[in-house]
Amino acid sequence: MVRALVLSAALIAATPLWAKEGQEAVTTFSLDNGMDVVVIEDHRAPVVQHMVWYRAGSADEPIGSSGVAHFLEHLLFKATDTMAAGELSATVAANGGNDNAFTSYDYTAYFQRVAADRLELMMRMEADRMRNIRLTERDIATERDVILEERNQRTENSPRALFGEQMSAAQYLNHRYGVPIIGWRHEMEELDMEDALSFYQTHYAPNNAILVVTGDVDPAEVKALANQYYGVIPANPDLPERVRSQEPPQTAERRLTFKDARVAQPYVQRSYLAPERDAGAQEKAAALFLLAELLGGSTTSYLNEKLQFDQQVAVYAGAFYRGVSLDDTTFDLLVVPAEGVSLQEAEDAMDAAVADFIAEGVNQEDLDRIKMQLRAAQTYARDNVDGIGNRYGRALTSGLTVEDVQAWPDILQAVTGDDIIAAAREVLQPETSVTGWLMRDDEVTQ
Repeated sequence: MVRALVLSAALIAATPLWAKEGQEAVTTFSLDNGMDVVVIEDHRAPVVQHMVWYRAGSADEPIGSSGVAHFLEHLLFKATDTMAAGELSATVAANGGNDNAFTSYDYTAYFQRVAADRLELMMRMEADRMRNIRLTERDIATERDVILEERNQRTENSPRALFGEQMSAAQYLNHRYGVPIIGWRHEMEELDMEDALSFYQTHYAPNNAILVVTGDVDPAEVKALANQYYGVIPANPDLPERVRSQEPPQTAERRLTFKDARVAQPYVQRSYLAPERDAGAQEKAAALFLLAELLGGSTTSYLNEKLQFDQQVAVYAGAFYRGVSLDDTTFDLLVVPAEGVSLQEAEDAMDAAVADFIAEGVNQEDLDRIKMQLRAAQTYARDNVDGIGNRYGRALTSGLTVEDVQAWPDILQAVTGDDIIAAAREVLQPETSVTGWLMRDDEVTQ
C-alpha cells in the first residue's frame, strides 16, 4: 500500500480539496523534506489540535526489541537541545492546553490541544523533539521501569489482557501483529540507550511523518509555520522501506485455553484473519464493518437476539472488525455464556447462529437502520476536533489516503446485503481462525 498525499502547493490558497456538504474542509500539501501536512478547518471555536504522526509503530520494531516504539514515546518527553525534561507538557498546561502521545502497531502519535493562537509554540516544541532529544542513562533506567510497571498494571494484572496476547500470538504465525504493542516483558527488560536511539534516528524524520492540524486555522498560515519549524529539518535519506514479514497461508484452525483464578467471567472468543481497508479498494472492508455491526454491534444485533434473548444461553455477544490497519487484521466474535451454560455450549450456539445468519441472508430493515445510524454518527463526529485528527492520522499512517477517508461514508452506504454475505463466506473460514476460552482455574474444558 502506497501513501499518497502529494498535492501542488498552489492549492493552498484555493478552495479546500473536499468541502461538499457532509465532509470536512481538508487541505493537504508536502514540505520539501517530504513531510506530509493535512489541515482540517473548523472555525466554530478558537481551538486547534496539533498532531505529529510517525509511520512507525510496534510492528516496525527490530526482532528482539519488542516495546521499543512505546519506550521511545515515553522518552520523547525528556530533554532536548532547548527544553528540559517535562518542559513541553508543562508549557502546554501553562497555556491552558493538554497533550499526550500514543503508540499502536502502525504508528506513534504526539498531540497538543490548545488555543488557536498557540499553534506556533506547539510547532516549535514538537519540531525540536523530532530530531533533538538528549537522553541520559538515568532517563533510560527510569522510563524502562515505568513501562514495565505499565505492563504490570495493564497486562499482568488483567487475565483478559493476557488472554488477548495469547490470541494474537496464535493468530499471527509470522507477522509482528502477534507481538504485544507494549512488548514482551523479557525483551522490555533489556531495552537500552542504543535500542531507543536507533529506532529514533531511523524513523523520527520529517519524510516519515504526517502533520495533522485541525480546528480554527488557516491553511496558508499552517503552511508558513510548518515550513519555518519542520521544513528546516533534513529528511532521512536512509529511511528504510516499510516492509514487514507477511503471513504464510493459514491452513489449520488453532485453539487455546487460558486459565486464571482471577477470571470473573469466562467467555469464548474467536478471531479470523481478515483483509484491512486498502487504498482505493475499501469495498470488502466496508462489507466486513457492516457484518460486524449486524452480527454483534449492539444489543439488538443478530447474535444478541439469538443467543441472549431467544435461547438465553449468553449474557453478551459481540462482533468486532478493526479495518484501519496497514496489513491483514482480524474479524472477532465473542460470547459470554449465561449462568449454567458451558463454554462448549456457548461456542456451539455461536457457530449455529452465524451459520443461520449466512443462510438466511441480511435483513434489509436491519441494514437500513444501521446505515442511518452511521450517517448520524458521522455527522456528530464532525463536532469533535480530536476525533477528526485521529481519524485522518490513523488512516494515513495505515496506508490510506485523504480521498479514502472522505470516500468511506459513501462506500458504507453502497454496501448491499449480498456483499455482506459474500464477505462473511470468504472471511469466516476455520482454517484462518483462532478460538480461545478464557476460564477460571477450577473450570473443566468440556
